[in-house]
Amino acid sequence: MLTTRRRAVTTLAAALAGAVAVPAAAQAAENRGGQHRPRPLRQAHAHNDYLHERPLHDALSHGFTSLEADIFLVNGELLVAHTPEELDPTRTLRSLYLDPLLARVRAGHGSVYRGYGKPVQLLVDIKTDGVACYLELDRQLRRYSRMLTGYAHGRVRPGAVTPVISGDRAARVPMEAQRQRYAFYDGRLDDLGTAAPASFIPLISSNWTSSFTWQGIGPFPAAERGTLHTLVSAAHDRGQRVRFWATPDVPGPARDAVWTELLAAGVDHLNSDDLAGLETFLRRRGR
Repeated sequence: MLTTRRRAVTTLAAALAGAVAVPAAAQAAENRGGQHRPRPLRQAHAHNDYLHERPLHDALSHGFTSLEADIFLVNGELLVAHTPEELDPTRTLRSLYLDPLLARVRAGHGSVYRGYGKPVQLLVDIKTDGVACYLELDRQLRRYSRMLTGYAHGRVRPGAVTPVISGDRAARVPMEAQRQRYAFYDGRLDDLGTAAPASFIPLISSNWTSSFTWQGIGPFPAAERGTLHTLVSAAHDRGQRVRFWATPDVPGPARDAVWTELLAAGVDHLNSDDLAGLETFLRRRGR
């Protein structure tokens, strides 16, 4: 078992040349058997995934199918961090996510989870310089195109990993101008019912506290429950998925109450920093 964050990050020096370099712990887990390959949880989203001891690998060990990484463009490289003060030149999007995902897809015969036919979502939150950051991201993603969901000339081709771009909204301009791309756009509630199709905006995300006052204490107000179901239905009618951030994430009855209502409404991604807690909640409910 790797014991430090640095040792958990493995770079594939010859990824596109055909070499398969799976991190030692991940390869050992693949070789050992079922208990090390959790059933994927299609509604589990790892918020600020990169803050865990083993970015990406911890979330996958709990069965998560959606992961979030914040990025900054620094000297031509995409660095993963929450704030500028935390930037570390060794913590790149390629080393923490793209290279390990490529190794995992190759080891899994075309899937992040062997035998799982749906893409894993990589939500990339651009913190600053939206246009420049996206253009560099697009350049990098093209090197991994064989594992990525892609869009070309009006059609979506599913892959093992689907990048979705969030954060700085300026990135939307160059994305919409592309006839071919390997990333999709994270919409907001204002995008519901607009002309933008699910082939561009497959995900609608919103701050929970912007639309709802309920934090899991006492009954869920009927009007707010109605609003939640209406929003989710409107998105699903257009083939879009729904995620809320800033939902309660302190372990306890209040968090469970909110998560229960989100599941009942059909929300597609439950947002949490507590990997074990969300896994336990979903598995107890057969999800």
